[in-house]
Amino acid sequence: MAKEDDLLQRITVSPKIFGGKPIIRGMRFAVEHVLAKLAAGDSMDTVLSQYPMLEREDVQACLLYAYRAVAGEHVYDQS
Repeated sequence: MAKEDDLLQRITVSPKIFGGKPIIRGMRFAVEHVLAKLAAGDSMDTVLSQYPMLEREDVQACLLYAYRAVAGEHVYDQS
């Protein structure tokens, strides 16, 4: 579980960035953008080559975030 917690720490939320949507490592790069690329059929390697600022663990964190959100888990603290 610690690895999952480490991955989720890569996902942050700030009301000042994208209206509080989940983003990756404080960058102006939304989790939903990565998920949309993957849902459209892009592979993880394709996403990583298109966005060199991302790391493999960032993409894994997006997937974990989506899984936990759909499972109804509280994924982040907006305080």
